[in-house]
Amino acid sequence: MSQEPVDIKIYSKPLSTESSSVLIGFPGSGLVGSIALQYLVEQLEFTQIGSMNSKYFPPLAMMNKGVINVPVRIYEKDALSVIVADIPIHPMICYEVANGIMDWLMPFGIREVVTIAGIITNEPEKRVFGVASAGSALPRIQEKTLILPIGSISGIASSILTECKIRDIPAYGLLGETINAPDPRASAATIEVLNKMFDLSLDVQPLLEQAEEIEATMHKLAEQVQSAESMPKKEQLPMYG
Repeated sequence: MSQEPVDIKIYSKPLSTESSSVLIGFPGSGLVGSIALQYLVEQLEFTQIGSMNSKYFPPLAMMNKGVINVPVRIYEKDALSVIVADIPIHPMICYEVANGIMDWLMPFGIREVVTIAGIITNEPEKRVFGVASAGSALPRIQEKTLILPIGSISGIASSILTECKIRDIPAYGLLGETINAPDPRASAATIEVLNKMFDLSLDVQPLLEQAEEIEATMHKLAEQVQSAESMPKKEQLPMYG
């Protein structure tokens, strides 16, 4: 199936389950969402069902063992769907990308959307903060995260959450506490929250053991993210993207 909303091209099989929960991770602060969801789909053996491309995307492709990956991939297993990306999205096109994703998802009657991102605090705890698209949705994450009381939200994750709010789809942001460098430890913390939300029992110990290797290999991507998004100043309210 191919769909082309506003120059966002999605080539995918339809989701096989109604009321799917959709997890989304694009590179942002600490690459928290990308690392977490790529680890999840590999460890739990999700099936790739599609991909996404656009003339808006930066000319960057990651490779593994000599094989190129499509920069934005769609996976599925049971009632969970995952959209994970290797490329940063420039702020000027976040609206188009978020709309393209949500326009494609809407016919499938999805249950909820969960975005995984990073929040820069310069603290070492690796806590996970939570936000929701509506007050009525907060109880789902209230005891699993620290609810973010105030702060500014930026990047593709904020655009997706906004689109979900407008379309009345329950949506959540899981924000792993990080510095602006590849941070598998923050990713592991967000996975622990996903374990509680979806009863996944995904072991994060291998991810923690590979942290140094991952940090090194993801350094180039982190540089791309920094060039695509402006860094928050110390005196500003927390930002994530």
